[in-house]
Amino acid sequence: MRHILKSLLLLGVLSISVFAINSNQFINNIECNQTVDKEFFQICYDYDLKAAKAVGYTLFGDLVNENNIDKRPSFKVERAIDRQYRASTTDYTGSGYDRGHLACDAAFDWSQESLNATYSLANIIPQARKVNRYTWIKAERYARFVAVSLGEVNIINVVKYSDTPERIGDHGIAVPEGYYKVLYNKDQNFTRCLYYENDNNITTSEDNLGDHVVDCNIVGDLLQRRTCSSFETWEEAQEWFEDRNPGWKRLDGNHDGVACQGLR
Repeated sequence: MRHILKSLLLLGVLSISVFAINSNQFINNIECNQTVDKEFFQICYDYDLKAAKAVGYTLFGDLVNENNIDKRPSFKVERAIDRQYRASTTDYTGSGYDRGHLACDAAFDWSQESLNATYSLANIIPQARKVNRYTWIKAERYARFVAVSLGEVNIINVVKYSDTPERIGDHGIAVPEGYYKVLYNKDQNFTRCLYYENDNNITTSEDNLGDHVVDCNIVGDLLQRRTCSSFETWEEAQEWFEDRNPGWKRLDGNHDGVACQGLR
């Protein structure tokens, strides 16, 4: 396993992604109904999905293995979110899905405060049991390996939902189609993207980390789904467009650098 991790790390260092990844592209007041600041990581939360769309943080190599607290806390509702939009622990009962972490508890068990933060239900998604327990866990382990090897690494976990997702629980928590783990360290020219389908029927016996490596441009394509109808004002559309230099063509049909002229 360590040999595989090292090989993937070296491949990442030698590659340059065309899509310039930045956590602010996924966690902002346009993509998110609410940004939840857990001090150690940021959550992009969606009120309709009643779940996270993305979680971003930095892993520091000198912290991820510093303490390793064994006892895990209980899951807690996220009180920073209005009650009507929250998930509860009972939503997962009998659903067939695990309470899956986005910001991984094993990466933040170096202090009680950081560990407790990961047990906010805003940081949890319905995750297929085999994926959570046997395959996604390898991606989490790889992220910690990269943090130690490079000194630090930025992580964005981006969740992919269908237009009509399956729902669980009394609160109607949306079930993801899958999720991406994006790792990058710009100072060391490192970018690596992994994708996992949220499938309870997968076979795990021959699963390898390398099988999940994808082109990071695919993750960027999730942002390109926005159209001019996604914005209430031209100012919002233009700000979003400029933040993603050179902007997405869908918002600038005549390529004059001005987005959504019909909103002006």
